Amino acid sequence: DIIRKFKIQETTGLNLSDAIQLLEDLVDLEARNLLEREKFKRAGRRALLLPHCARKYMDNRCKAKFEPNIPSYICAHCSEDCLINKAVFLAEGEGYDVYILPGGSCVPKILKSKNYEGVIGVACGKELKLAGKVLESMGIAGQAVPLLKNGCSNTFFNMQTLQRILKKN
Repeated sequence: DIIRKFKIQETTGLNLSDAIQLLEDLVDLEARNLLEREKFKRAGRRALLLPHCARKYMDNRCKAKFEPNIPSYICAHCSEDCLINKAVFLAEGEGYDVYILPGGSCVPKILKSKNYEGVIGVACGKELKLAGKVLESMGIAGQAVPLLKNGCSNTFFNMQTLQRILKKN
């Protein structure tokens, strides 16, 4: 079985059920990325949706300010080695609008107020699946970058994966 062969439980610290769910989510998300890739490449206006839980600091050391009208945190670029800071810098350099979200419930509000043709979402598998349904219902091409560590803080994602998707034009 693939979980044991690649020592997924030992590597991730997840129990068997959660490890299986993680692998299923990754396969599902990659399949959706492949199906949407060409439409995404043709998309004009694009956005990157990032999870606030991947900020380096989840306390007042992070100087990001929350703007409830958007609803998004605005990165203050206060820490060079913050994953969110790096992602914001990369995405804005590629012409993306960037949102740092406190949760998936913010996605519909943002998408309804803008006319995006393509969206990259970084989140846990569950949130990415929910957002995928929202994007599909709105006719927006999506690409997903799953968190490699889930949770409410100290989460992370693969920056190279994000960079590869950002640069696919």
